[in-house]
Amino acid sequence: MSAEPQNLPAENARRASNWLARGGLRPTRQRLTLAALLVGDGQDRHVTAESLFTAASDQRANVSMATVYNTLRAFCGAGLMQEVTVDGTRSYFDTNTHDHPHFFWEDTGVLCDAPADELQIAALPGAPEGAEIASVDVVIRLRRK
Repeated sequence: MSAEPQNLPAENARRASNWLARGGLRPTRQRLTLAALLVGDGQDRHVTAESLFTAASDQRANVSMATVYNTLRAFCGAGLMQEVTVDGTRSYFDTNTHDHPHFFWEDTGVLCDAPADELQIAALPGAPEGAEIASVDVVIRLRRK
């Protein structure tokens, strides 16, 4: 029995399957379908749950919004994606898991990678007693002049 995603090229399905295996996730039909949309063409993506749901619907994939949210959380938990919180109400999910900054275009709501080699952080404040810094997220907000 094959859990092949519908309406997607075989190469996209193969990349999706390998990506899930890297994260140790079981390749269910829905996970394969969403993974193929995220990494099937070999490019990194910044998606919201809503934009991924729309892309899946455009492919006539039978997934609910709750499944998309749960699957994105599973992908993050497996280390395949990282969540980038732009503000308290908006999260993006990034398939590039290396540390890197982001540009956020306020007028369009688009999140994209910023050049990591141009970022310099000279110092961070010390963590409060009993805590350690787990990560530093850099989101540079842009607006058109």
